[in-house]
Amino acid sequence: MRATPYGDAALLVEVDADEDGDRVIALAQACRAADLPGVRDVVPAARTVLLVAEPGTDLGGLRAAVSALDPQPVDALDVDAVEIPVVYDGPDLADVAEATGLTADEVVAAHTGTPWRVAFGGFAPGFAYLTGGDARLTVPRREKSRTTVPAGSVGLAGGYSGVYPRSSPGGWQLIGRTDAVLWDLDRDPPALLRPGAEVRFVAGRADRVGEPRPRARPDTRDPALDIRETGPLALAQDLGRPGYAALGVGRSGAADRAALRLGNRLVANDDEGAAAIEVLLGGLAVLARRDLTVALTGAPAPATVDGRPVGHHALVGVRAGQELRLGPPPSGLRTYVCVRGGIEAEPVLGSRSTDTLSGIGPAPLEPGASLSVGPEPRAFPLVDVAPVPVPPAGPVTLRIRPGPHADLARGDLADTWWEASGETDRVGMRLAGGTLEMADGVGSLPSQGLTRGAVQLPPGGEPVIFLADHPVTGGYPVVAVVADADVDRAAQIRPGQSVRLIP
Repeated sequence: MRATPYGDAALLVEVDADEDGDRVIALAQACRAADLPGVRDVVPAARTVLLVAEPGTDLGGLRAAVSALDPQPVDALDVDAVEIPVVYDGPDLADVAEATGLTADEVVAAHTGTPWRVAFGGFAPGFAYLTGGDARLTVPRREKSRTTVPAGSVGLAGGYSGVYPRSSPGGWQLIGRTDAVLWDLDRDPPALLRPGAEVRFVAGRADRVGEPRPRARPDTRDPALDIRETGPLALAQDLGRPGYAALGVGRSGAADRAALRLGNRLVANDDEGAAAIEVLLGGLAVLARRDLTVALTGAPAPATVDGRPVGHHALVGVRAGQELRLGPPPSGLRTYVCVRGGIEAEPVLGSRSTDTLSGIGPAPLEPGASLSVGPEPRAFPLVDVAPVPVPPAGPVTLRIRPGPHADLARGDLADTWWEASGETDRVGMRLAGGTLEMADGVGSLPSQGLTRGAVQLPPGGEPVIFLADHPVTGGYPVVAVVADADVDRAAQIRPGQSVRLIP
């Protein structure tokens, strides 16, 4: 094993490659079982395990702790085997047969004749990369990805097989379909395919397996806020759901965590990560059904209560029947409306955050909806105003450390004034105004874990800084990692602003 820092809050452990990925599976399981200090998520991938830690974790001590682990053989893992029935009539079955030199029947026989193993999760909740199948089925991805792949499609790519848990774009070679339920939040655990599980495909039918067990969740809470207007986007956000990356679920949470924590401290919530409303570029209007105390943090959106201006980074009283309204902020992207007691949207996997990439969490807020607020905490607010700076409207500098693939980029990442492009959302921010080139012969790489702040270099040469709703794994080089404390600043950068990345 070779362990190297991945930014300032993660450790990337590279494992010697083996044919079926058992070493990675075993190490990831050992890391989870050891409850390593500071580690919040374990992200297995093709040849690596990424340990995502809390800021300030001693990465040197973490490296020593990982080196001392004694991973158990994969066969000893307590994970149920899964049988998936498949109808082999996929649109790429003939192409796979031609590429492998097999007949279509022989492709089916090869796919069903050898057990597969769940190695790691991927781009969607419930999607699993399966290894260890028949080596003759190693085929490349399609040259052109499909814009829509139906849920239940069974595919091949590289040495992997997989089943699409929901309709999504995709470039795998599709050889069949199944009615298996790969992901369902009403099932425990929600993922049918978990790392280490043996998977066998059975030809000739497409029965439903992993049928969910619905659980009724009546909402008996009294609404405290009525949503009248939302602006471009308004979401419930807390500090996210760490611990599910192996199942394809990222942490998500507030894009600007510092702003969320500050707002909750101002209103004296017991939990600095209590859920709040994240508002993109203002436009929110809410009606209070009872007396509330709120604080506005992040982007300084002009705010009024029944037309009366109120302050930012300050305590604001909103009485029953009054309307709180936010205008567009002069700088920054996201404003946080933190309420004393915290927003009580329905939690999903322990979090009230909306993950815009995976679709997990409460739905985006819409006019006509209502929100509940938790009981007031015992502690009272200690300050009326927090004198902290607002997001700048001009150039922004972000501190970076070398990424695991820093040596694969050719160009001046740190010597260029980049511009935040219009391709900016909660998933990531693409930088324009320059290009980096890959080292000769480098294209995509074996999938590796990703973190918030990872700077990835896709084929076009324009770097992407991943933000709160980033993918769990990715196959392009990560050439740098933004300092964890600066990722919150990155989440407030508007399209068109200048950005400098400094070592």
